[in-house]
Amino acid sequence: MKYLLALLCLLPIIATAQPLDKIKTPEELTKVITSLDAALFNAYNTCDLPKFAAFFTDDIEFYHDQGGITLGKENLTESIKNNICGKVTRELLAGSRQVHPMNGIGAIDMGTHLFHHPGKDDTEPLGEGKFIHLWRYRDGAWKVARIYSYDHKTHKPRL
Repeated sequence: MKYLLALLCLLPIIATAQPLDKIKTPEELTKVITSLDAALFNAYNTCDLPKFAAFFTDDIEFYHDQGGITLGKENLTESIKNNICGKVTRELLAGSRQVHPMNGIGAIDMGTHLFHHPGKDDTEPLGEGKFIHLWRYRDGAWKVARIYSYDHKTHKPRL
């Protein structure tokens, strides 16, 4: 029942997200991806886990420069439940988004996001990171298939 409710909540998002073959301009693609990103991170910020999970392919791969790799939608959702819910919210840094088409696949969405403690009036973000999301259009739905997230300011890679 709760998954049915989650699906019903997603119908307006899925309905407004144009099919890949109907998108004719870079501006249209950016509008679609921006809308999907806003809905995805609304679910992330409010800890709506069924809605959050619906945005990912079953075989999602999430690569984090400090946390390593998380494989699969269930593992990613569980990680968000245990490490993010009630502790961190995400905000897209205005003007940082870049969307690039991936012919026949979907789009790459890149940008910078800021993280905050929910409910606190913090003027400085808790953290800042870069992200790359591969949005794949398949079987009538846009879903994230790969995520790369990294701290471009302070993290020094261990070689």
